[in-house]
This record gives sequence, C-alpha cells and structure tokens, in this order.
Amino acid sequence: MLGLLGVLTIGLLLFLIISKKTSAVVALILVPVLAGIIAGKFQELPSMISSGLVSIAPTGVMFVFAILFFGVLMDAGTFQPIISRLLKLAGNDPVKIALATAILAMMVHLDGSGAVTFLVVIPALLHIYDAIGMNRLTLASIVALSAGTMNVLPWGGPTIRAASALDISVTELFNPLLIPFLVGLATVFGIAFYLGKRERNTIPFVELSKNLEGKIEPAIKLPLWRFWVNIALILFAILTIVMAWAPPYVVFMIAFGLALLINFPKVSDQKERVDAHAKEALLMASILFAAGCFTGILKGSGMMDAMASGIQTVLPEFLGRQLPLLTGILAMPSSLVFDPDSFYFGILPLLASTAETFQVSGIEVGQAAILGQMTTGFPVSPLTGSTYLLIGLAGVDLGDHQKKTIPLAFLVTLVMLFVSVLIGVISV
Repeated sequence: MLGLLGVLTIGLLLFLIISKKTSAVVALILVPVLAGIIAGKFQELPSMISSGLVSIAPTGVMFVFAILFFGVLMDAGTFQPIISRLLKLAGNDPVKIALATAILAMMVHLDGSGAVTFLVVIPALLHIYDAIGMNRLTLASIVALSAGTMNVLPWGGPTIRAASALDISVTELFNPLLIPFLVGLATVFGIAFYLGKRERNTIPFVELSKNLEGKIEPAIKLPLWRFWVNIALILFAILTIVMAWAPPYVVFMIAFGLALLINFPKVSDQKERVDAHAKEALLMASILFAAGCFTGILKGSGMMDAMASGIQTVLPEFLGRQLPLLTGILAMPSSLVFDPDSFYFGILPLLASTAETFQVSGIEVGQAAILGQMTTGFPVSPLTGSTYLLIGLAGVDLGDHQKKTIPLAFLVTLVMLFVSVLIGVISV
C-alpha cells in the first residue's frame, strides 16, 4: 500500500511540475502533505517535515550566500579586466577566440546562473564572432558546453538538488568527482579547439577593427588591489570547500560578508546589491526547503523504502547493480524530458533507494546523475528558460543549436562518466 501511494505521489508531483499546472514550490509542499494524510500519518507530519527541513538547511543557506557572494563580485566588475585581457589576447584567431569563449563562460558561470552567464558572455563576444565571420552556432555551443559542465560545481543547482534529495553534504557528493569534473572541463577546451580550427579553415584572415577593441574594454574600473583581493577571496573560498576545511555554508557566509564590505563599503550600496540578487536567492531557497518537506515525508512515512523494495522484486539483479552506470548514461538525455526539480526530487531518491536494495551506493547514483542531468544538459533542454535566452541572444535556431550541441554535451558527460568509473568513483 505504501509503495503504491509513493508511486502515485511521485507521479502526481511530476505531472504537476512538468505540465506547469502549479509551481514546483507548491507541488513539493502540498502533494507530500496530502500523501502523508492518506497514509494515516497526520500526527507525524510536523516531525517528518521538521526532519526534512533540518537536513536541507545547510544546503539552502549555502546556496543563498553563494549567489550573493558571486553576484557582488560580478557587480564590482571583478571579471571585466580578465574578459578584456582574454579577448585582446585572442585577437583575430578563431582558435584563440573559441578557447577564450570557453574560459569566459566557465569563469562567469562561477555564480551558477545560466542566465547571468549568457547575458554577460554572448553580447560581449557576438560582435567579434560576426566581425571575424565565425558561426554563431559555434559561440552558442561553446558557451553551452562550458556553462553546463561548470554546473557540476558544489553550488550549482543540480548538485545542490541532488545533495538535498539524498540528505548528504554537497562536498560528500562532489569531491570524489573533482578529477572527472576537471577532465570534463579539459574536454570542453578540446571541443572548443576543434570547433575553432574548423572555423579557421572556412573563413578568411581578417583584422579586428579598433572599434571592436574599444568595445571590449572593462565597463567598470576596479582598483588593482581590490581586483586581486577579490580573486584571492574566490580561490580561497573554493579551496576551503574542496579541501573540506569548513562547511560550504560557513565559507560562503564569511566570503560574502568580506566581499560586500571590501567592494561596497557604503551601507546604501550594500543594501542595493543584496536586493539585486535577493529574488534569485529566495526562489531557489524556497524550492530547496519545499523539497525538504517532500523528502522528509516520503522517507519518514516509509513510502520511499516501500517503493524501493517493490522495484527490487521486479528489476533483474544485473540491472539493479548497474543503476549508477545506467543513470550516468541516461542523465544528459533525461534533461530533455525532466526539469531539475522533478528529476532530483522525484526520480533520484527512488533510484538511489532502489540501488541500495541491491547493495549499491545511492550516493553513486547521485554522482552519476549530476554528470549530465541539467548540467551538460541544461543549455540544450527545451524545459529551461536559459536555453531560450541563450539562443535568443546568439540569434540561432533552437533546432540547429540542439543538433550541434547535444552530441557534444553527451560526449562530455560520457568522458566524465568513463573517468569516474576508471578511478572507482562509480562502480560497475
């Protein structure tokens, strides 16, 4: 009975979110509450919800302050001198321009926002691509691959969702994937080099005009000392998180406070910068805490265990033991079918619980998932607004973009998955 109710609960959640009948926040709160009442767990609901919220709180706090931290650094113009310098070094060589595109997209995507990445990188480079005669699809593809791979970072939306759904820390989920992640970034650079070389072979040699050079000057004049302090702050924050010297939410809270004080010492400016990023931070935080309600009820009521046991009886053992590998293979294509909330809060917990019934680590399923599901897959998915922003800014057709980028994004995922298997992060 509990297993069937769990399946119906997840099915209703997926239907409401995918069909956009209601927002993810509303569905993640009300659907499990209704299921808990039907399951006869009315009196236990408050304690189950509280348990889910307590487990999700560190991740929610981390995301809020990570968004604010990188947002403040972006507002201060920290990355503008780097962008200007890279584009000047790239000159008129399509290969260098392609590689610079990858670097810029990766750097800007440190804040985890696809929309910000596309709004900053595409307009900055579009006129250069047009002047050189490079294909706009190449620009869209490289930016998509770079941003998508960077989405695997601990403060990226998919990784945060996966960690929340599995009730583990983001560092426990991400740190074993550091080497595959770096290999994934190297693969993106290899693809950018290849695409740049193809462009070089099809367009004539041209010189950038002085007008173009003028357009890539930094928009904000940042004092040199402040620039290096900001860069040091970023590197120290990332190093502290990767080395697990302190919890990520502690790191980003302190880093945000320092960044705000250093770059915007006036109280009025501080309030303005926080207000500018509050909407995005609050939206994701509300989804995460609502997900805590959902997972708390499904686990506390026994529905999750019941569903996993039911699947175990019908799933062949050889497939059950390969769930992490199968998840990794299907992760990127699933971005075309499932939005991140429905996958990570509806599908992933069930896959992880099922894997554990076959004595396979549920964490490995989560690690396999973030190698593709709404990471490399988000900038080509028709389910995300960022995809339409990307193609709109680049002025390319969605079908053409998907045709060019999907095979490359799938390749990056498979490379990261192969390395994960090779070093023993994902067992086969």
